[in-house]
Amino acid sequence: MTIIHNPVLRGFNPDASMLRVGDDYYIATSTFEWFPGVQIHHSRDLINWHVISRPLDQASVLDLRGVPSSGGIWAPALTYDNGIFYLMITTVMARRGVFKDLHNYLLTATDINGPWSEPLYLNSSGFDPFLFHDDDGSKWLLNMRWDFRKGKNRFAGVVMQQYCPDQRKLIGAIKTVATGTSIGVTEGPFLFKREGWYYLLLAEGGTGWNHAATLARSRYIDGPYEYDPDYPLITTVDVQDHPLQKAGHGAIVETQNGEWYLSYICARSLPGRRLSPLGRETGLAKVVWTEDGWLRLASGGKAPALIMEPPDLPLHPFPVLPAVDHFDHDKLSAQFFTLRVPAAEDWLSLTERPGFLRLRGRESLYSWFRQSMVARRLEEFCCEAETCLEFEPEHFNQMAGLTLYYDESDHFYLRMSRDEERGRHVALITTRLGQYDEPDDAYVSVEGWNRCYMKIRIDYERVQFYCSPDGLAWQAVGPVLDLGQLSDEYEGKLGFTGTFVGLCAQDLSGTMKHADFDYFKYVNHEGTSVESLN
Repeated sequence: MTIIHNPVLRGFNPDASMLRVGDDYYIATSTFEWFPGVQIHHSRDLINWHVISRPLDQASVLDLRGVPSSGGIWAPALTYDNGIFYLMITTVMARRGVFKDLHNYLLTATDINGPWSEPLYLNSSGFDPFLFHDDDGSKWLLNMRWDFRKGKNRFAGVVMQQYCPDQRKLIGAIKTVATGTSIGVTEGPFLFKREGWYYLLLAEGGTGWNHAATLARSRYIDGPYEYDPDYPLITTVDVQDHPLQKAGHGAIVETQNGEWYLSYICARSLPGRRLSPLGRETGLAKVVWTEDGWLRLASGGKAPALIMEPPDLPLHPFPVLPAVDHFDHDKLSAQFFTLRVPAAEDWLSLTERPGFLRLRGRESLYSWFRQSMVARRLEEFCCEAETCLEFEPEHFNQMAGLTLYYDESDHFYLRMSRDEERGRHVALITTRLGQYDEPDDAYVSVEGWNRCYMKIRIDYERVQFYCSPDGLAWQAVGPVLDLGQLSDEYEGKLGFTGTFVGLCAQDLSGTMKHADFDYFKYVNHEGTSVESLN
């Protein structure tokens, strides 16, 4: 029998906002500092998913230069009303300390594939905005309110204000409609209506190990809201050995056949360790209504199920993306992201040398501005990534290669360069909690090599880099590294993203020396290729 395997969106895909329009299901997920902004996934059976749209795909509508790591685009909210798709986003410009410099915007489209409107600014009082469309045609913006003042609860409740489409702005009074339960850290509002009740689903407990989702309801849109006496709806706080940790922050849809499903955040931890380098992922849970009008997990209890019964819908699979991308198209495959800036001809080309990705070196892996990086999310604990590099560096300031990247403070980099002692060589460099290092003897001379093949092999927490002159005889470069370092929680890091594997080039002398990559390969150790994102 066909079943749903959780997570359904594997690897860094947090803050799932689910929506059904007719026979089509959509999930929008956060992208933070990665470009393009927001991923919209499509399904017709809740089993098979693929990415169909990334609305913030132009620098003119999304300028992430200088935003901090784990800043950028937070918690998109996708809704639909009367032929129009609505997408709320938060752009976080600063996140350290007591202040949150952020702005909430609205985008619209008549087609989920776009074109999308330019972002319309609405407010800056807090993150996780959600736009609700009531039966009478009125529209209401909800978001959590951030309170930076000493002695105050930073998560100061969920506020609501009316949105006027004609005036294209918020109008009327701002009202606090929910302050949450004893779990605390109330955010992520999702509002829907059923049988005369307004139901408000809230994320609680923070996005870490105490994460949860709680349901409240009211006969009136502005409350007062009563909380489910058996809250929360979903959490793994009491089952630390559960394979899907951090369950919470969700959305709810009803299928065409009257079944109900919850999308939620979750994270898979490394065995025996409270570290989740794949980032926060998206799972689905079937939910059922009680006689007194509350939702429960169909699987029972509070913890999500690893496998579950799908809805009564026809199967609708999508094509599978080949394991190897030969860069033989004029645009990057939708599996790839760039960091903070869009792919542009001044630093990236797929046409100057057909069949190759050409990257022109720019700033270092520590930069928040002009990096030349093309990367994809890591989706499994057991996988390999491989490329072939043609590069003629002239000095030590010119580098290119293969990186396993969380952010500027934590990453591993197998790079080719040249210096006065080693000549043209491949070496491993690491950055741990912001501290740069070059492990002893972690280099290989590549003088005389026409090409350099590079590979990363990941086996749970063990990461090993390799290089080869022919793609057949592989030589390990450097020690085994710890994938756990590339986690939100590592040494109290408090990030919100996940590990990416990618190709990059730097030229710290400013001459933009180019590097050519022949292909990029990503496979699971079992040999299955990743699902199509086209």
